[in-house]
Amino acid sequence: MKSLTDLFLNECRASLQREQGQSLAATQNWSHVDKTQVHADWDALYTQLAPLVGTLAPEDEEVQQWMARHFAIASRFYVPTKQAYIGLGIFYRENPDMRAFHNGYHPAMADFLELAIRRYALDHL
Repeated sequence: MKSLTDLFLNECRASLQREQGQSLAATQNWSHVDKTQVHADWDALYTQLAPLVGTLAPEDEEVQQWMARHFAIASRFYVPTKQAYIGLGIFYRENPDMRAFHNGYHPAMADFLELAIRRYALDHL
């Protein structure tokens, strides 16, 4: 997978923070989102994605179809830009709580998601 510069990755981290902050402020902490349903949908997605981790590459077409579903779920909060969506993948890997949550589905899930999200964003956003 194409290597991205540290500067670009830092821009992605900043975009995530900026866009999430703007969205939270504009929507009264995402009051429009059915959070119970979103969490159920992510649980179903991660449960189905977990067997593919370590079997398929993050850029594999089947994995990318799952990332399209992931993006659709994430977009219920707000529609992230390419940079913010890449930043979300980085957040999953770097934030200890998010890493532990995702790795509860598969020990390498957070790392896998970061790369799969990155590929999806670069190809589709």
